[in-house]
Amino acid sequence: MSKEPVFVGIDVSQSSLDLAEHSSKKQWSFANDDAGINRVVSLLNELTPSLVVLEATGGIEVPLVSELMAAGLPVVVVNPRQVRDFARAMGRLAKTDSLDAQIIARFAAAVRPELRPLPDATALEFSAIVTRRRQLQDMLTMERNRFRTARKAVKSRIEAHITWLKMELENTNHDLEQSIKQSPVWKEKDDLLQSVPGIGQATSCALIAGLPELGTLSRKQIATLVGVAPLNRDSGTLRGKRTIWGGRAHVRTALYMAALASTRHNPVIKAFYQRLVAGGKAKKAALVACMHKLLMILNSMVKHNARWAYVTP
Repeated sequence: MSKEPVFVGIDVSQSSLDLAEHSSKKQWSFANDDAGINRVVSLLNELTPSLVVLEATGGIEVPLVSELMAAGLPVVVVNPRQVRDFARAMGRLAKTDSLDAQIIARFAAAVRPELRPLPDATALEFSAIVTRRRQLQDMLTMERNRFRTARKAVKSRIEAHITWLKMELENTNHDLEQSIKQSPVWKEKDDLLQSVPGIGQATSCALIAGLPELGTLSRKQIATLVGVAPLNRDSGTLRGKRTIWGGRAHVRTALYMAALASTRHNPVIKAFYQRLVAGGKAKKAALVACMHKLLMILNSMVKHNARWAYVTP
């Protein structure tokens, strides 16, 4: 008699790791520290789950995910919105850590999200540096905006913070460059991506860290994963406007900036954009189409290990 598949949901918070197993309804709770993570790994090794699902929580989940990966456990990190939508569909509106773990376990059993290769520990470290760079850029923008309207009493302190942020951003950029240089695979991928007019270091780093699947998926799969595939919004006889949503927001933001630059500096994307606008397409919609086309080009280049000079438009 074959063993019943085991589906485990984990709710990760700053202080605790709450686990729930779908079929048995069993639940466990451990501290979110090194000892607690080790206990989670030991427990899951005993349960031999078919699937372990947890939500992306802005980086809090990274230490646990790293250990689960190292133990060879089938772990999937999903977008929290997918789980929230699933919970609403089930009529589960109450929210506690233990209830969240139950919902995630139920989501795992019902939806069975596809297992994709997760980045290794080195890639996760690289991703953390990329995330920190983005945070520094955001803080720098906010402080510069505050500086414009600040009173004299605080202006000097804001200016000092801006100086510190600039230095920290410079150090972080140096760390990114070193990480890429130390990995022959990443160096080759970075060189390949930056051979495309409109793709700079920031976009290349965002793609390496946030989209390890690039070059391994079909056109439709990679577009859906990033969130640049137009999705239907139809109901009955109503035909809604196609929109893009979901996917990996940080990757999509980087791709947007690259597409914007490409409409000026990349001959293929520039011609494509101008043709769409001349045909009556709204500029914003044309730019989204350019994002999609640029992603398809990058996916094909990485798949075939071909630099821009060898890609036929």
